[in-house]
Amino acid sequence: MKHLTRLMDLSGEEIRDILNLADQLKYETKHNIPHPHLQGKTLGMIFEKVSTRTRVSFEAGMYQLGGHALFLSSKELQMFRGEPVEDTARTLSRYVSGLMIRAFDQGEVDSFARYAGIPVINGMTDFAHPCQVLADLMTVREYKGSLEGLKMAYIGDGNNMCNSLIVGALQTGMRISVACPKGYEPAPEVLAFAEKYGDAFELTHDPVKAAENADDVQTDVWVSSGMESQSEQRHRDFVGYGVTAEVMAAAREDAILQHPLPAHRGEEISGELFEAHAGEIFDEAENRLHAQKAVLMKLLGGEVTRG
Repeated sequence: MKHLTRLMDLSGEEIRDILNLADQLKYETKHNIPHPHLQGKTLGMIFEKVSTRTRVSFEAGMYQLGGHALFLSSKELQMFRGEPVEDTARTLSRYVSGLMIRAFDQGEVDSFARYAGIPVINGMTDFAHPCQVLADLMTVREYKGSLEGLKMAYIGDGNNMCNSLIVGALQTGMRISVACPKGYEPAPEVLAFAEKYGDAFELTHDPVKAAENADDVQTDVWVSSGMESQSEQRHRDFVGYGVTAEVMAAAREDAILQHPLPAHRGEEISGELFEAHAGEIFDEAENRLHAQKAVLMKLLGGEVTRG
């Protein structure tokens, strides 16, 4: 594991190893057990998109691991004034121990990984959101005890979250059913990946069908960052694709409901359901911290083995 640019970078075994380490780090955090395994390390954090959870969780995570996080906005880098990505990547590699990038274009993250001499982590692109999905899988394990054999349902836009949830679920032995409006399906690359898992993957245009007997129901915003100009059209196209009481009634009685946040109550999720499932939604948000700390330890060389 040299980089984390998308979940397809990882095997199912590698994902489980990250989740196991995340569980350990969460335990240590809750019990005030110090774990400064990245002392002397610096994480450069490049942000093209606004962020709440990604910035705070990575910055706090590096601090808790004994390292330092350096925030780099698009206004502060010559790259956004025309310097080639490959030059920025090679320069920053001389200063920091790793890079986390929150960008629009997946190709930009891939270019950093190609030219940087240090680990590169995708903090979110329009194609993939691997760190969020690691936190989601961690949360499912906490509530359900395991992942293998469970069913995940995703309802909404076939966006970065959908792409990464499909990969993460299938890689860890889950089944997943996705319901999207026509024209908003997951990326072709992800659909091709899912084909080899046979009937463990289902794509439908019926939210209730997708949710049938699901152990975990997932949704996300209809208008992602950078798509604001499409807002009016998307709100028309996504009518009927919110998570409602009818949708949840099709899932298992003990199903959990997850949302990566920020949430728009009354659109992709009803306000009543959000509050009814706030426990797992904010556990999911917290688990960004622990899952990302595990990724940082794996990539920046700070993993330890406890006897």
